[in-house]
Amino acid sequence: MAKVNFTAGRVNGHSCPAGKSQAFIWDIGATGLGLRVTAAGARTYIWQGKLNGATVRVTIGAPKDWGIDDARDEARRIKRLADAGKDPREEAAEQRAAHEARQLEARRKDATVTEAWAEYLEAHRSKWSERHTTDHKNLAQAGGEKKKRGKGLTVAGPLAPLMQLKLSDMSAECITDWLNDEAQNRPTNAAQAYRKLRAFIRWCGERPGYRGLVPEGAYAARTVRDAVPRPRAKDDCLQREQLATWFAAVRQIGNPVISAYLQGLLVTGARREELAGLRWDDVDFQWRSLHVSDKVETETGRLVPLTPYLASLLLELKRLNDTPPNVRQLRRLTAEGKTWAPSPWVFSSKTAADGKLAEPRIAHTKALMAAGLPHLSIHGLRRSFGTLSEWVECPVGVVAQIQGHKPSALAEKHYRRRPLDLLRMWHDKIEAWMLEQARIDFRPEQTEQGLRAVTT
Repeated sequence: MAKVNFTAGRVNGHSCPAGKSQAFIWDIGATGLGLRVTAAGARTYIWQGKLNGATVRVTIGAPKDWGIDDARDEARRIKRLADAGKDPREEAAEQRAAHEARQLEARRKDATVTEAWAEYLEAHRSKWSERHTTDHKNLAQAGGEKKKRGKGLTVAGPLAPLMQLKLSDMSAECITDWLNDEAQNRPTNAAQAYRKLRAFIRWCGERPGYRGLVPEGAYAARTVRDAVPRPRAKDDCLQREQLATWFAAVRQIGNPVISAYLQGLLVTGARREELAGLRWDDVDFQWRSLHVSDKVETETGRLVPLTPYLASLLLELKRLNDTPPNVRQLRRLTAEGKTWAPSPWVFSSKTAADGKLAEPRIAHTKALMAAGLPHLSIHGLRRSFGTLSEWVECPVGVVAQIQGHKPSALAEKHYRRRPLDLLRMWHDKIEAWMLEQARIDFRPEQTEQGLRAVTT
């Protein structure tokens, strides 16, 4: 292998002969240093030598990046490694790995709460219900966007101030200051946000990409726990003597969908979204049952009785839902390029984006004010069902199963699976007692006739 003294002219003038894929020249100034040029004209300094009896070739770099003296120094360094029995290729690989590890650690330390939060939600998407995922998104939303319903802009969620921070900046002092600020205006939301933040930080501690970034004791420090707002027990609930006034006011609401929905919440004790998400496919008039989504049984939902009075309300809604529009309305739909079809939702809404009832509170509040009743939240109707059911001495387990409460005792969890007909017996008693207190003259046999007409 002939050697030459590398000069700028020799390096730049070296070329690959025709018919060959590459050609080499070797430097006399540094053992093993060579210049390779390809048929395409690419030039690269290399080192070639022996290691444990085998030929080893290592790329140094292009002449445009390496001066001749620098290439010679690098060739001498590589040769010393080979003479010491070390493979220079392994050293290069270790250096690259170390460099990549340093870059990864730098990126890891710069990770923001927003990045980790998005990954946290994605990791649990298949395990959480849609409502639970939406709650997490709402708590962290930045706000300032136009509201989908109503006027104005959306308000930032309680977790929004933390989203732009680095995970490494979420110290106990930071979380304490955040809780103190949020607790001044929305203590309940602040407490809920803290619980979700606590679960998120625990998840980060188990992920290799985020492990060790959040300072220790960030959510468990005494100052943090003292800053968490204490929940206030809610006690808004209809009393027995208020049933007549409440039913009279709600039945006078002009919108039959909202009127039936509010009465359905009281009669079934269901959660707000459970009943609002009811489809006609979930209603079985023949066997008098409702299949509602469930906060606990997220995959299967739960089956609850369809009581006679509620069935009469739903029969009327179905009649209205299945009645086609008049000629004028059909013309207007046709002009807009739309076609008419019955809504799949039991509590449908023509103005809602998803087609189902979204905001019953306004109508409910107006009805309460007109009747002179104290404030009663939508969730208070669910609380009222559980409380008023005690007047008929209904077993607590029956009420819990109808409402979808998680079993609180070992026997309830493992040894009580009440059939629908047993639930229906007690549920019908609860509804009949409510109607009696409300002085509503309702005859179940009228509903039975309507049910037979629907199922035949």
